Amino acid sequence: MRIAVLGGGAMGHVLADMIEEKDGVELAGIIEPLDGQKPEDAGTADVIVDFSNPANLDMLIDYCRAKKCPAVIATTGYEGAQLAAIKELAETVPVVFSANYSLGINVMKRVIAEITPILEDAFDIEIIEKHHNKKLDAPSGTAKMLLAAADDDGSYEHIFGREGNRKRGKEIGVHAIRGGTIAGEHTVIYAGNDEILEVKHTALSKKIFASGAIKAAVFAAAAKPGYYTMEDVLFGEK
Repeated sequence: MRIAVLGGGAMGHVLADMIEEKDGVELAGIIEPLDGQKPEDAGTADVIVDFSNPANLDMLIDYCRAKKCPAVIATTGYEGAQLAAIKELAETVPVVFSANYSLGINVMKRVIAEITPILEDAFDIEIIEKHHNKKLDAPSGTAKMLLAAADDDGSYEHIFGREGNRKRGKEIGVHAIRGGTIAGEHTVIYAGNDEILEVKHTALSKKIFASGAIKAAVFAAAAKPGYYTMEDVLFGEK
């Protein structure tokens, strides 16, 4: 199975290296839009994996539609219209879309969804995420994913960063830190009277995301057209 990688940044190169090391998959090529390259330049691909920038979405969609090529989308920072376009693409080709491709984060998401209804009446909830100083979007897509898992019915106010004087209400605070070479750290804090529960995931390298993206690519290549998440890939939700 041939996998094309859209995005020639650090994550794209980690993914490409892991594809070349893994049996059963082959690297079709790395496409770097900043150098004027297009997906067609990689030749024939069975799946395309996108670790690039939201600005490249139209290019990705046009390619996938023309070639009937499944897509694994790992880029974050999309706006509402772009998210709708991704779902529209999934009507014609398999699309796996997730803010985070690590196994640990996706298990963490399940844990958060399970324990929040038990704790919400007695615990305040805060989310803290940390990433390297080159990450552009804040808060991270993963933080937003964990926020959605904690507040699946939309009953909380979402506070992104906090300053000034205000009384805490029924809210979840989300805080972003950017610095150094932090690969990714996400903590959901449940703070109650005289006790604190923290659910935390730390990424020690980008390899965990690449490994998950390869799993998603193999899944997408065998799937029917549709919109899938990493829960579908890892846990067979559909």
